[in-house]
Amino acid sequence: MEKVGRIIRETVTTIALAFILALVIRAYVVEARVIPSGSMLPTIHEGDRVLVNKIVYHMRKPQRGEIIVFEAPVNTGENQDFIKRVVGLPGDTVQVKNAKVYVNGGALEEDYIAEAPDYEFGPIKVPDDALFVMGDNRNASYDSHLWNTWLKLEKVKGEAFARYWPPGRLGKVD
Repeated sequence: MEKVGRIIRETVTTIALAFILALVIRAYVVEARVIPSGSMLPTIHEGDRVLVNKIVYHMRKPQRGEIIVFEAPVNTGENQDFIKRVVGLPGDTVQVKNAKVYVNGGALEEDYIAEAPDYEFGPIKVPDDALFVMGDNRNASYDSHLWNTWLKLEKVKGEAFARYWPPGRLGKVD
């Protein structure tokens, strides 16, 4: 009987430790996310599932071109995070004209976008504590060019780095 009690205690302890470890990893290291919209087409599709590195930006700041997950800087009526590509870094000047995105006067090479932007925006200077982000589906993305506020660095939750669903699109997100 003592042996059965020991086996039960060990099993319960192992399950509890695994559960606590899973919670810690999800809260501080890596989190799985489901993409709710097509704003990042063609890079990420609606319904794709991605992994988000939540620790990377504790060691360094986001870089231009990275795909980040962040708390919505505007009230959308829903409690959901956004996913977009970093275009402007603190201190950068961003402008959209002639169907191109310009950062500090130079046109970005964007082989990842769905189509060229069909709008004009800026120029506008990104504050020292903020980012300018855009969806890869430029003309169907609710992003920095439409918000009347900035994405503060403190709102960034992590970098989307890998797609794990659907299986046919498994791999690095870039």
